[in-house]
Amino acid sequence: MKPTSTQFWLMKSEPSSYSIDDFQKERETFWEGVRNYQARNFMINNMKMGDSILFYHSNAKPSGVTGLGIISKLATPDLTAIDKKSKYFDPKATKENPRWFAVTVKFQKKFNQILDLEQLRKEKLLKNMLLLKKGQRLSILPVTKTEFKHIIKLATSMKS
Repeated sequence: MKPTSTQFWLMKSEPSSYSIDDFQKERETFWEGVRNYQARNFMINNMKMGDSILFYHSNAKPSGVTGLGIISKLATPDLTAIDKKSKYFDPKATKENPRWFAVTVKFQKKFNQILDLEQLRKEKLLKNMLLLKKGQRLSILPVTKTEFKHIIKLATSMKS
């Protein structure tokens, strides 16, 4: 699958909360619940329609890249922040000042098998990838075009 966007992202989700299978079944999802300002700012200021994403299972055994998606709608307010019943409720958020935003992402592909973190660490071309830096815990990370293309190449060459 050739990347068509100018920007590339890695978006993490715990499979117990939202898995690649959930994404594949729904086909499109609003990426709600991000409560980190830097990740939020990526969505508001940097993510554009058509940008490609790597879907990453975090806090899993194994953690790794499981598939691909694309940004299908620009960031809009994440109204779960003002819903008192939501696990993403933020008492400081209001309708007038929502504080939190989210993009909509569309499913593109599930890999035949997970491209796990240990495999990624072994790749020289990925040595500077933000995901692999110590202490990097953001749920949304920029990825370079070279990193993205290399991960696609690795994922498509894996045997199922």
